[in-house]
Amino acid sequence: PGAGDSFIVAEDDRTARQIAEKRQLASRNASLAKARKKVSLEDFLEQSKVNTLNLILKGDVSGSVEALEDALLQLDIGAEVDLRVIHRGVGAITKNDVTLASASTAVIIGFNVKPEPQTAIFAEHEGVEVKFYTVIYKAIEEIEASLKGLLKPEFEEAVLGNAEVRDIFKSSKFGNIAGCIVSDGNIKRNAKVRTMRAGVVIGENLSIESLRRFKDDATEVREGYECGIGLGSFKDLQVGDVIQAYEIREKKRA
Repeated sequence: PGAGDSFIVAEDDRTARQIAEKRQLASRNASLAKARKKVSLEDFLEQSKVNTLNLILKGDVSGSVEALEDALLQLDIGAEVDLRVIHRGVGAITKNDVTLASASTAVIIGFNVKPEPQTAIFAEHEGVEVKFYTVIYKAIEEIEASLKGLLKPEFEEAVLGNAEVRDIFKSSKFGNIAGCIVSDGNIKRNAKVRTMRAGVVIGENLSIESLRRFKDDATEVREGYECGIGLGSFKDLQVGDVIQAYEIREKKRA
């Protein structure tokens, strides 16, 4: 027994065993309910290994269900992800709908219909999300956003700035220091950089380990200002080289 449990006096061993078995079953079901992962549209907004969104559509009239399904199937997200309507119907959301959703990892979409209270409790127990809408375009917007969440992220390079090497200094603490002037953009400490000589890349995937303005440490130096840049153990620098700072950003999808 656990803290807070109540004791029951049974008339015989058989009754006591039946009560104990019922309690064990209730405890097991409660544990399974807690362990069961809820499937929701919000889950699909985050990057996931799953690339298919299964839906069950229920509505007040067949015309609404058909219009919603047609609009969903016309969404153009790309070949990476897939939307499947595994069941559609008219009327209230039932326990059978919830059971099907649970078995197929689906989200139930109700258009002007909701589950009965007991069905809603059953859906919560099974870890199935039921979404309710009264306007079709709102349902389309949220489901489209969920599908985009299934897409693998795409990245692109963004150049932050360029600095021209005007002189080379040797430092016992920082190694070779390039005396530079920022020709455009800005240069940030710890930024990823590459070095170029006459347009040819000499060093790639380097990092600015020290950035100074005169004798002071700096976090950022803007266009038109001089600075000292240290690239750690990388020493292949010459006067006239260009140090280009960049970062990798996730591309926004249209």
